[in-house]
Amino acid sequence: MANSEIILQLQNVTKQYPGVIAANDVSIDFCKGEVHALVGENGAGKSTLIKLISGAIKPTSGSIMFGGKDLTKLTTNEVRKTGIEVVYQEFNLVPDLTVYENIFLGDFETTHGGLMLNRKEMIKRSQALFDSLGINIDSTSRVSDLSVAYMQFVEIAKAISKNAKVLIMDEPTAVLTNKDVEVLMEIVKKLRSEGVTVIYVSHRMEEIFLLSDRITIMRDGHKITTVNTAETDRKELIHHMVGREVNESYPERTNEIGEEILRVENLSGNGIADVNFTLHRGEILGFGGLVGAGRTETMEVLFGRFPKITGKTFIHGKEVNIRNPRDAVKNGLAFVPEDRKTLGLIMDKSILHNISIVSLDKNAKAGGFIVDDKKMAELTDKQIKDMAIKTPSADQEAGNLSGGNQQKVVLGKWLASDDAEIYIFDEPTRGIDVGAKHEIYLLMNALTARGKAIIMVSSEMEELLGMSDRLIIMSEHHQVGSLEKSEFDKNRVLDIASGDK
Repeated sequence: MANSEIILQLQNVTKQYPGVIAANDVSIDFCKGEVHALVGENGAGKSTLIKLISGAIKPTSGSIMFGGKDLTKLTTNEVRKTGIEVVYQEFNLVPDLTVYENIFLGDFETTHGGLMLNRKEMIKRSQALFDSLGINIDSTSRVSDLSVAYMQFVEIAKAISKNAKVLIMDEPTAVLTNKDVEVLMEIVKKLRSEGVTVIYVSHRMEEIFLLSDRITIMRDGHKITTVNTAETDRKELIHHMVGREVNESYPERTNEIGEEILRVENLSGNGIADVNFTLHRGEILGFGGLVGAGRTETMEVLFGRFPKITGKTFIHGKEVNIRNPRDAVKNGLAFVPEDRKTLGLIMDKSILHNISIVSLDKNAKAGGFIVDDKKMAELTDKQIKDMAIKTPSADQEAGNLSGGNQQKVVLGKWLASDDAEIYIFDEPTRGIDVGAKHEIYLLMNALTARGKAIIMVSSEMEELLGMSDRLIIMSEHHQVGSLEKSEFDKNRVLDIASGDK
């Protein structure tokens, strides 16, 4: 830490919603030129604190001081003008605009008395910014043409371009490859050396210990403690986060792998080509590869979200034609997507609505014309209990839940139906805390013990190797290899994924 000068203070901050206290009497000091990690389980209050600091929401009580100025009543734009920027998990970019236009959006450089955009100057300044950060991006590229990882870098560069004194990063590496993570870490270290305060929110323990100077742990809306990173360890941190001992190892699976349940031959479409694999009852089949390798695209074709160009799909040895997600569901497939907010949930609808949606047909009465509200409520309450979803009631909107609880709702809607035999889990633990991760691993094992089969896409190598029975490896939208459990090795997977067999 460069010094101990306090630049930002939360003083006894409380944020209360009907039936929920999202932040409860929280006091935290942030120092100039430090990387201050903010950790906790999903629903601990981290996102609430980010929104409070940024002015997106107002505290019920308490104050937020920045450089001696009270931010409590300021709008988001007014807070940004004081020198606080936030890089959120969800991108705030305009896809159809260029990179440099996104960088200067709302603050365009002009010429001729403000009558014309000074595109030459904006391109020059944007390119200089990327060059200084060591990021290889052409600032004239259209954002929609970039990979997800490079979109993240544009978001970061956009925030830095505003000369922020405090930069809040919310799960910044969730969509990055290992190589890109290294680039981001160098950016964070550079900002710290320049006196910028970085508030770093992440579930990835390795990054927390490599980057941060201090760590504040949140649990159930309370600040538990703030510790110097050099004076704590992973075990202590997790104990503070969850309030109990958590076994971080991957739970053992004892069920036997049974007969073939799914076979895919020469599948092409949605940018992927010639994918072949089998899946067996009681098995977890992992799909590995670098970000952008085509794993998600393969799952989207298999589930019918995008049409196939060529290929055959067999379930229990019988060829099926999956033209859309409805066909997939009828044939016993369930899809837990990577983008849960857009594809997995209806954010402005209740938990009850979201969990019920797959089960409406089988839980109707009067010849299928009337939904049995009582039965749907019972099913929803069961999932809330079984999945330990933190919510005041089943009527809570999905958009008001934490990321981990949103993921549990996505899983709950398929479990409530109980018709699926094949579950597709695309990045099942992305943005989820260590306690919730273990719960999801146990759930996956329970599904396989019941004879269900799982396809799991994951960018976390340890998760991929720890949970899978076999691996399919993708690169540049093609299947480039497969490994049996006995052949699992991190370096070997990376070599195959990068084209070096």
